[in-house]
Amino acid sequence: MAEILTKWRSGLAKTSKTAFGRLASILGATEITQDTWDELEALLIQADMGIETATEILESLQRFVRTEGLTRSDELREALRSELRSRLDDPPALEWTDKPLVIMMVGVNGSGKTTTIAKLGQKFQSDGKSLLFGAADTFRAAAVDQLQVWGDRLGVDVIAGTPESDPGAVAFNTVQAGVARNVDVILIDTAGRLQTKFNLMEELKKVRRVVGKALDGAPHEVWIVLDATTGQNAMQQAKAFKEAVNVTGVILSKLDSSARGGMGFAIQRELGLPILYAGLGEKLEDLTLFDPDAFIQGILDQN
Repeated sequence: MAEILTKWRSGLAKTSKTAFGRLASILGATEITQDTWDELEALLIQADMGIETATEILESLQRFVRTEGLTRSDELREALRSELRSRLDDPPALEWTDKPLVIMMVGVNGSGKTTTIAKLGQKFQSDGKSLLFGAADTFRAAAVDQLQVWGDRLGVDVIAGTPESDPGAVAFNTVQAGVARNVDVILIDTAGRLQTKFNLMEELKKVRRVVGKALDGAPHEVWIVLDATTGQNAMQQAKAFKEAVNVTGVILSKLDSSARGGMGFAIQRELGLPILYAGLGEKLEDLTLFDPDAFIQGILDQN
Protein backbone atom coordinates (compact mmCIF):
# COMPACT_ATOMS: atom_id res chain seq x y z
CA MET A 1 0.00 0.00 0.00
CA ALA A 2 2.81 2.41 0.89
CA GLU A 3 4.47 1.70 -2.46
CA ILE A 4 1.26 2.52 -4.31
CA LEU A 5 0.82 5.80 -2.44
CA THR A 6 4.44 6.71 -3.18
CA LYS A 7 3.85 6.12 -6.88
CA TRP A 8 0.76 8.34 -6.82
CA ARG A 9 2.55 11.09 -4.89
CA SER A 10 5.44 11.01 -7.34
CA GLY A 11 3.15 10.88 -10.36
CA LEU A 12 1.05 13.80 -9.15
CA ALA A 13 3.95 15.98 -8.01
CA LYS A 14 3.57 18.37 -10.94
CA THR A 15 -0.18 18.80 -10.49
CA SER A 16 0.29 19.20 -6.74
CA LYS A 17 3.04 21.79 -7.02
CA THR A 18 1.70 23.79 -9.96
CA ALA A 19 -2.06 23.62 -9.54
CA PHE A 20 -2.42 23.19 -5.78
CA GLY A 21 0.80 24.81 -4.62
CA ARG A 22 -1.00 27.82 -3.14
CA LEU A 23 -3.39 25.72 -1.11
CA ALA A 24 -1.35 25.92 2.10
CA SER A 25 -1.34 29.70 2.01
CA ILE A 26 -5.03 29.93 1.11
CA LEU A 27 -6.04 27.52 3.86
CA GLY A 28 -3.73 28.89 6.51
CA ALA A 29 -4.53 29.83 10.11
CA THR A 30 -6.57 32.87 9.14
CA GLU A 31 -10.22 33.81 9.14
CA ILE A 32 -12.38 32.74 6.23
CA THR A 33 -13.05 35.84 4.12
CA GLN A 34 -14.31 36.57 0.63
CA ASP A 35 -10.67 36.55 -0.46
CA THR A 36 -10.42 32.95 0.77
CA TRP A 37 -13.27 31.93 -1.50
CA ASP A 38 -12.00 33.94 -4.47
CA GLU A 39 -8.50 32.44 -4.22
CA LEU A 40 -9.82 28.92 -3.74
CA GLU A 41 -12.11 29.28 -6.75
CA ALA A 42 -9.22 30.52 -8.90
CA LEU A 43 -7.06 27.61 -7.76
CA LEU A 44 -9.72 25.01 -8.64
CA ILE A 45 -10.28 26.51 -12.09
CA GLN A 46 -6.56 26.74 -12.78
CA ALA A 47 -6.28 23.05 -11.83
CA ASP A 48 -8.59 22.41 -14.82
CA MET A 49 -11.61 21.26 -12.88
CA GLY A 50 -13.78 23.41 -15.11
CA ILE A 51 -15.85 26.39 -14.05
CA GLU A 52 -19.01 24.39 -13.33
CA THR A 53 -17.22 21.83 -11.16
CA ALA A 54 -15.25 24.51 -9.32
CA THR A 55 -18.43 26.50 -8.64
CA GLU A 56 -20.28 23.46 -7.30
CA ILE A 57 -17.37 22.57 -4.98
CA LEU A 58 -17.18 26.13 -3.70
CA GLU A 59 -20.92 26.34 -3.05
CA SER A 60 -20.86 23.03 -1.19
CA LEU A 61 -17.97 24.21 1.00
CA GLN A 62 -19.74 27.47 1.73
CA ARG A 63 -22.85 25.58 2.87
CA PHE A 64 -20.67 23.39 5.08
CA VAL A 65 -19.02 26.44 6.66
CA ARG A 66 -22.42 27.97 7.44
CA THR A 67 -23.82 24.72 8.83
CA GLU A 68 -20.79 23.91 10.99
CA GLY A 69 -20.07 27.50 11.98
CA LEU A 70 -16.46 27.36 10.81
CA THR A 71 -14.44 30.57 10.94
CA ARG A 72 -10.83 29.58 10.21
CA SER A 73 -9.59 28.70 6.76
CA ASP A 74 -7.39 25.84 7.99
CA GLU A 75 -10.60 24.06 9.04
CA LEU A 76 -11.55 23.90 5.36
CA ARG A 77 -8.84 21.46 4.31
CA GLU A 78 -10.62 18.29 5.49
CA ALA A 79 -13.92 19.60 4.17
CA LEU A 80 -12.28 20.13 0.78
CA ARG A 81 -10.82 16.62 0.88
CA SER A 82 -14.23 15.10 1.64
CA GLU A 83 -15.90 17.16 -1.06
CA LEU A 84 -13.36 16.13 -3.68
CA ARG A 85 -13.60 12.46 -2.68
CA SER A 86 -17.38 12.52 -3.02
CA ARG A 87 -16.93 13.52 -6.66
CA LEU A 88 -14.84 10.53 -7.70
CA ASP A 89 -16.19 7.02 -8.22
CA ASP A 90 -14.18 3.89 -7.60
CA PRO A 91 -13.46 2.15 -10.92
CA PRO A 92 -15.82 -0.77 -11.51
CA ALA A 93 -14.33 -4.24 -11.46
CA LEU A 94 -13.74 -5.62 -14.94
CA GLU A 95 -16.11 -8.46 -15.72
CA TRP A 96 -14.52 -11.56 -17.25
CA THR A 97 -17.76 -13.32 -18.15
CA ASP A 98 -17.16 -12.87 -21.89
CA LYS A 99 -14.41 -14.77 -23.67
CA PRO A 100 -12.86 -13.19 -25.54
CA LEU A 101 -13.42 -9.87 -23.82
CA VAL A 102 -13.28 -7.35 -26.65
CA ILE A 103 -12.08 -3.86 -25.74
CA MET A 104 -12.14 -1.12 -28.37
CA MET A 105 -9.67 1.70 -27.67
CA VAL A 106 -10.43 5.22 -28.91
CA GLY A 107 -8.90 8.66 -28.56
CA VAL A 108 -7.17 11.35 -30.60
CA ASN A 109 -3.70 10.82 -32.03
CA GLY A 110 -1.04 11.83 -29.55
CA SER A 111 -3.09 10.85 -26.51
CA GLY A 112 -0.89 7.83 -25.84
CA LYS A 113 -3.52 5.35 -26.98
CA THR A 114 -1.23 2.79 -28.63
CA THR A 115 1.23 2.83 -25.74
CA THR A 116 -1.66 2.49 -23.30
CA ILE A 117 -2.79 -0.63 -25.17
CA ALA A 118 0.64 -2.11 -24.57
CA LYS A 119 0.50 -1.19 -20.88
CA LEU A 120 -2.94 -2.78 -20.57
CA GLY A 121 -1.61 -5.85 -22.34
CA GLN A 122 1.23 -6.17 -19.88
CA LYS A 123 -1.19 -5.75 -16.97
CA PHE A 124 -3.59 -8.37 -18.29
CA GLN A 125 -0.71 -10.76 -18.98
CA SER A 126 0.46 -10.41 -15.39
CA ASP A 127 -3.05 -11.50 -14.41
CA GLY A 128 -2.61 -14.64 -16.50
CA LYS A 129 -4.74 -13.55 -19.46
CA SER A 130 -3.98 -14.39 -23.09
CA LEU A 131 -4.15 -11.53 -25.59
CA LEU A 132 -4.55 -10.46 -29.18
CA PHE A 133 -4.01 -6.95 -30.57
CA GLY A 134 -5.87 -5.49 -33.54
CA ALA A 135 -4.18 -2.67 -35.50
CA ALA A 136 -7.28 -0.95 -36.87
CA ASP A 137 -5.60 2.47 -37.08
CA THR A 138 -4.80 1.79 -40.72
CA PHE A 139 -4.53 5.44 -41.74
CA ARG A 140 -1.31 5.96 -39.79
CA ALA A 141 1.35 3.45 -40.71
CA ALA A 142 3.40 4.44 -37.66
CA ALA A 143 0.55 3.31 -35.41
CA VAL A 144 0.57 -0.17 -36.92
CA ASP A 145 4.35 -0.37 -36.64
CA GLN A 146 4.27 0.88 -33.06
CA LEU A 147 1.67 -1.69 -32.04
CA GLN A 148 3.68 -4.42 -33.77
CA VAL A 149 6.80 -3.42 -31.82
CA TRP A 150 4.85 -3.64 -28.56
CA GLY A 151 3.32 -6.93 -29.64
CA ASP A 152 6.76 -8.40 -30.31
CA ARG A 153 8.01 -7.16 -26.96
CA LEU A 154 5.09 -8.69 -25.08
CA GLY A 155 4.82 -11.82 -27.20
CA VAL A 156 1.33 -10.84 -28.37
CA ASP A 157 0.20 -11.42 -31.96
CA VAL A 158 -1.01 -8.37 -33.88
CA ILE A 159 -3.67 -8.60 -36.59
CA ALA A 160 -3.03 -5.89 -39.18
CA GLY A 161 -3.99 -5.00 -42.74
CA THR A 162 -2.22 -3.20 -45.53
CA PRO A 163 -1.71 0.59 -45.18
CA GLU A 164 -4.98 2.52 -45.62
CA SER A 165 -6.98 -0.71 -45.72
CA ASP A 166 -10.47 -0.85 -44.27
CA PRO A 167 -10.18 -0.56 -40.46
CA GLY A 168 -13.49 -2.34 -40.08
CA ALA A 169 -12.11 -5.36 -41.90
CA VAL A 170 -9.05 -5.41 -39.64
CA ALA A 171 -11.27 -5.23 -36.54
CA PHE A 172 -13.52 -8.01 -37.90
CA ASN A 173 -10.53 -10.25 -38.66
CA THR A 174 -9.05 -9.56 -35.23
CA VAL A 175 -12.19 -10.65 -33.42
CA GLN A 176 -12.59 -13.75 -35.58
CA ALA A 177 -8.95 -14.68 -34.94
CA GLY A 178 -9.38 -14.10 -31.21
CA VAL A 179 -12.41 -16.37 -31.10
CA ALA A 180 -10.60 -19.08 -33.10
CA ARG A 181 -7.57 -18.91 -30.82
CA ASN A 182 -9.69 -18.82 -27.66
CA VAL A 183 -7.84 -15.81 -26.23
CA ASP A 184 -9.05 -14.04 -23.11
CA VAL A 185 -8.75 -10.42 -24.25
CA ILE A 186 -8.78 -8.60 -27.58
CA LEU A 187 -7.56 -4.99 -27.63
CA ILE A 188 -8.39 -3.08 -30.82
CA ASP A 189 -6.51 0.12 -31.66
CA THR A 190 -8.44 2.66 -33.74
CA ALA A 191 -7.69 5.82 -35.70
CA GLY A 192 -7.60 9.10 -33.83
CA ARG A 193 -7.70 11.52 -36.73
CA LEU A 194 -9.04 11.54 -40.26
CA GLN A 195 -9.67 14.50 -42.55
CA THR A 196 -12.61 15.73 -40.49
CA LYS A 197 -14.06 14.86 -37.12
CA PHE A 198 -17.26 13.74 -38.86
CA ASN A 199 -15.33 11.22 -40.95
CA LEU A 200 -13.51 9.96 -37.87
CA MET A 201 -16.70 9.40 -35.91
CA GLU A 202 -18.46 7.70 -38.81
CA GLU A 203 -15.48 5.38 -39.26
CA LEU A 204 -15.46 4.51 -35.56
CA LYS A 205 -19.20 3.81 -35.63
CA LYS A 206 -18.60 1.43 -38.53
CA VAL A 207 -15.77 -0.33 -36.68
CA ARG A 208 -18.02 -0.75 -33.65
CA ARG A 209 -20.83 -2.22 -35.79
CA VAL A 210 -18.48 -4.61 -37.58
CA VAL A 211 -17.00 -5.84 -34.30
CA GLY A 212 -20.56 -6.63 -33.18
CA LYS A 213 -21.11 -8.66 -36.33
CA ALA A 214 -17.93 -10.65 -35.71
CA LEU A 215 -19.02 -11.48 -32.15
CA ASP A 216 -22.45 -10.90 -30.71
CA GLY A 217 -22.31 -8.39 -27.85
CA ALA A 218 -18.87 -7.04 -28.77
CA PRO A 219 -17.21 -4.71 -28.12
CA HIS A 220 -17.83 -5.34 -24.45
CA GLU A 221 -15.94 -2.20 -23.47
CA VAL A 222 -15.03 1.01 -25.28
CA TRP A 223 -12.30 2.91 -23.47
CA ILE A 224 -11.11 6.39 -24.32
CA VAL A 225 -7.55 7.48 -23.63
CA LEU A 226 -7.33 11.14 -22.62
CA ASP A 227 -4.05 13.02 -22.42
CA ALA A 228 -4.06 14.64 -18.97
CA THR A 229 -1.69 17.37 -20.16
CA THR A 230 -4.39 18.78 -22.44
CA GLY A 231 -6.77 19.47 -19.57
CA GLN A 232 -10.19 20.80 -20.50
CA ASN A 233 -9.36 20.60 -24.21
CA ALA A 234 -9.77 16.84 -23.92
CA MET A 235 -13.33 17.16 -22.64
CA GLN A 236 -14.90 18.15 -25.95
CA GLN A 237 -13.06 15.29 -27.63
CA ALA A 238 -14.35 12.87 -25.05
CA LYS A 239 -17.94 14.09 -25.45
CA ALA A 240 -17.80 13.51 -29.21
CA PHE A 241 -16.36 10.00 -28.80
CA LYS A 242 -18.90 9.12 -26.12
CA GLU A 243 -21.79 10.19 -28.33
CA ALA A 244 -20.44 8.31 -31.34
CA VAL A 245 -19.38 4.95 -29.89
CA ASN A 246 -20.84 4.73 -26.38
CA VAL A 247 -17.59 5.01 -24.43
CA THR A 248 -17.71 3.05 -21.15
CA GLY A 249 -14.60 4.22 -19.34
CA VAL A 250 -11.68 6.67 -19.31
CA ILE A 251 -7.94 6.13 -19.05
CA LEU A 252 -5.96 9.23 -18.08
CA SER A 253 -2.57 9.05 -19.76
CA LYS A 254 0.48 11.21 -18.97
CA LEU A 255 -0.89 12.20 -15.58
CA ASP A 256 2.67 12.38 -14.27
CA SER A 257 3.51 15.04 -16.90
CA SER A 258 0.43 17.13 -16.23
CA ALA A 259 -0.19 20.18 -14.08
CA ARG A 260 -3.89 19.77 -14.86
CA GLY A 261 -4.89 16.72 -12.88
CA GLY A 262 -8.05 18.46 -11.75
CA MET A 263 -9.66 17.44 -15.03
CA GLY A 264 -10.38 14.09 -13.38
CA PHE A 265 -13.19 15.74 -11.44
CA ALA A 266 -14.60 17.35 -14.58
CA ILE A 267 -14.59 13.98 -16.33
CA GLN A 268 -16.85 12.50 -13.67
CA ARG A 269 -19.20 15.48 -13.67
CA GLU A 270 -19.46 16.20 -17.39
CA LEU A 271 -19.11 12.73 -18.89
CA GLY A 272 -20.52 10.52 -16.15
CA LEU A 273 -17.80 7.99 -16.93
CA PRO A 274 -15.54 6.15 -14.50
CA ILE A 275 -11.79 6.74 -14.62
CA LEU A 276 -10.38 3.22 -14.90
CA TYR A 277 -6.62 3.66 -15.06
CA ALA A 278 -4.04 6.43 -14.81
CA GLY A 279 -0.65 6.67 -16.46
CA LEU A 280 1.90 7.66 -13.81
CA GLY A 281 5.08 7.14 -15.84
CA GLU A 282 6.53 5.87 -19.10
CA LYS A 283 7.25 2.27 -18.07
CA LEU A 284 4.83 -0.52 -18.91
CA GLU A 285 4.09 -1.10 -15.23
CA ASP A 286 3.28 2.59 -14.68
CA LEU A 287 -0.34 2.23 -15.80
CA THR A 288 -2.16 2.02 -12.47
CA LEU A 289 -5.72 1.18 -11.52
CA PHE A 290 -7.36 4.48 -10.63
CA ASP A 291 -7.43 5.03 -6.88
CA PRO A 292 -9.55 8.07 -5.86
CA ASP A 293 -8.12 8.22 -2.32
CA ALA A 294 -4.51 8.04 -3.51
CA PHE A 295 -5.29 10.57 -6.23
CA ILE A 296 -6.64 13.11 -3.73
CA GLN A 297 -3.79 12.46 -1.31
CA GLY A 298 -1.35 12.99 -4.13
CA ILE A 299 -2.65 16.43 -5.03
CA LEU A 300 -3.42 17.71 -1.51
CA ASP A 301 -0.88 16.24 0.89
CA GLN A 302 2.23 17.65 -0.74
CA ASN A 303 1.19 21.21 0.06
